[in-house]
Amino acid sequence: MLNLEWFRTFKAVYETGNLSTAAQALFISQPGVSVHLNSLEAYTGYRLFERVTKKMIPTERGIILYNCIIDPINKLESAEESFHRNSKVEKPTISVGMGFEIFKYTLEEHLTQLPFNLVLRFGEYRQILQELDTGKLDLILTPKKGSQTNLEYIPFTTERIILICGNETDTEQFDSLVLTNERTAIREWLKGQIWYTTAADMEYLEHFWTANFDCLPDLKPNYVVPYFSSILRCLSKGKGFAVIPDFLAKKELALKSVKLAWEGSPHVENTLHFGKRKKTIYSNEIRQLEQILTMNWF
Repeated sequence: MLNLEWFRTFKAVYETGNLSTAAQALFISQPGVSVHLNSLEAYTGYRLFERVTKKMIPTERGIILYNCIIDPINKLESAEESFHRNSKVEKPTISVGMGFEIFKYTLEEHLTQLPFNLVLRFGEYRQILQELDTGKLDLILTPKKGSQTNLEYIPFTTERIILICGNETDTEQFDSLVLTNERTAIREWLKGQIWYTTAADMEYLEHFWTANFDCLPDLKPNYVVPYFSSILRCLSKGKGFAVIPDFLAKKELALKSVKLAWEGSPHVENTLHFGKRKKTIYSNEIRQLEQILTMNWF
């Protein structure tokens, strides 16, 4: 016998492109989603999706079936919502990946205003890109873009990577070398200084160093700390250098608790993007998060 739940499951998988995300939307297990799909394919006699690595791509038969059922299913769901006796509405849960400091300065104070649940994931950009593709995350902020056709990347803002130093750091000799643009001498002088970096983002230092000296940094950081905010606090009380996104040091530079040592030449800039799936049932929630992040950017 044909089961209406098979069609609801089919619709969820079609719109999300992912079994785990569809299961989350339907409040059932991922194996349950697979059972429904297999039953529907057995009933129709056609394969409705091509199973690619953790993605579901609809076949031609799947597209035809979706176009046939989408309007009736939407009407049934609307009727169910109207006549449901329980007035309690389950909050959706949105999973977001971004840098810890971006969350701290732009989103943290607004959490209590959100009409949905939020799960934050802090990790390296490669990791959160992968988790967006596999359906574990719904939205990410990233300077890198993947090549997956089921994802889209919307430019959000630009960050400049700069070299800063502690306000007690003597930069007289360094400033002279920068004025004469003696790149080899600049590199050797910097290698002899105290360096701070974060465990997760040596990539910023590598990017800045490669752009300005045409080689990877061959120095060993003296202090490796969890977050850029830790670096800023350390530099505000002493000497040393660090490479950091400019927006994170904006306040400290204005207060002169740290100094801008060099912006580099050429300037090193990254475009930050909102990364998300093209097909999602959480478009309204994601749009609200994007608006909050845009309005409260540094």
